[in-house]
Amino acid sequence: MAHTELDLHERRAIEDMLNAKMPVSKIAGALGRHRSTVYREIKRNRFEDRELPYLSGYYGVNAQRTAEARCARRRKPVRLKDLRQAVITQLKEGWSPEQIAGRLGFEGQPVRVSHETIYAYIYGPDGQSEELARPLPSRRKKRQPRYARRPRGLVFPPERSIHQRPEHEKSRETFGE
Repeated sequence: MAHTELDLHERRAIEDMLNAKMPVSKIAGALGRHRSTVYREIKRNRFEDRELPYLSGYYGVNAQRTAEARCARRRKPVRLKDLRQAVITQLKEGWSPEQIAGRLGFEGQPVRVSHETIYAYIYGPDGQSEELARPLPSRRKKRQPRYARRPRGLVFPPERSIHQRPEHEKSRETFGE
């Protein structure tokens, strides 16, 4: 099952149901989410005001803004223009993200970034719109995990059944071929 973030519609529904004094397990059931997801969302994006405590609570729009700010804070290439330009330039010259990450420290860039962050940027919405995956040596539409479990398929092809073997091999009188 894929991981999906809560959107503004779901956050507003949580706010409405909390105002209606519904238990969190019922809110989770109505949204089709696990109750721990809803608990975590309420705890993480709750608005706190120490001067006016009666205003403290969960507000869907405020929670959406907080979540978006947290998400944008994670991505250095999106935030830092100089770093983004350096990465894009080297990608278009044919460098791999591993080479770029290793070279940034030597070129006087004050901020370092890992190759995984560069891959996340390339295959993210910003990199997809600029077609940054095109110059990569082994580009994909979506990046696959490096050591993921891959389905093996059938060991023996379906057209080779043990029931279809010749009669002389069933008798075991000679060694097989």
